[in-house]
Amino acid sequence: MNTLSGRRTRVLAATTATAGLLLVAACTSSDDGGSGSKTAAGGVELVKGGQLTTCTHLPYPPFQSEIDGKVQGFDVSLIDLVAKDLGVQQKVLDTPFENFKTGAFLNSGDCDLAAAGMTITEERKKNVDFSDPYFDATQALLVAKGSGISSLADAKAKKVQLGAQAQTTGEDYVKSQGFDPVSFESSDAVLNGLRSGQVKAVVIDYPVVQGWLKNNANADAFQVADNINTGEQYGFTVKKGNTKLLAAVNKALADAKADGTYKKLYEKWIGPYDESAASPSAS
Repeated sequence: MNTLSGRRTRVLAATTATAGLLLVAACTSSDDGGSGSKTAAGGVELVKGGQLTTCTHLPYPPFQSEIDGKVQGFDVSLIDLVAKDLGVQQKVLDTPFENFKTGAFLNSGDCDLAAAGMTITEERKKNVDFSDPYFDATQALLVAKGSGISSLADAKAKKVQLGAQAQTTGEDYVKSQGFDPVSFESSDAVLNGLRSGQVKAVVIDYPVVQGWLKNNANADAFQVADNINTGEQYGFTVKKGNTKLLAAVNKALADAKADGTYKKLYEKWIGPYDESAASPSAS
């Protein structure tokens, strides 16, 4: 993906000071405390016995967010498939943005992989190894109904104050288009900035907007004014050189697309199934 393209490709630089890892309950959790062998099926070495430890950053619905006390979403469900193949259960760690760009928690042995709706970029490939693309992403311009804003070009012409999530490719993209956006720490903060009138329009990954508009109150107040195809694709990441785990992730993705599981999960978390998203070409 293009670093200036937009779907939530987190360029992930820390926007909050987080002293350590916050363990949160995943949709498939284990209480064995990590006991057991660290070698899973296929000879995959894990950082903690009995579990596949996933780094993410919350919230980022529909890919990962806490629902009914459990971390759930499209990314979580796909990585559950990897964990099942390995004969273990998934545990999710909520971590700062910066670690997805640098691979810090992968290198330190805190996590086996990272799943956070991340755009594949050449810059990031220098620090981590990406899985095959699993999702094609676009950006959306969200505005209040009745705003009179019809497109990104219209917003620029009207000198509209624009908002975006900090350290994302979406933010990079609007900057490249001549905007000086207000940066928000999270996707929820982006929406709140629009809702409160702090900004008049926001650019953020379209799947996130889809999730927002499932809420009737949001759908009554806001609408998509423009779709921006930036050519981005999402991938999961592992520590550089972790070929066995990477192969296991790619196999689980391929199997899910072949047997219809990917389609079911896509429709559950994202919306109407788009065939192009099921078989993206390598970025």
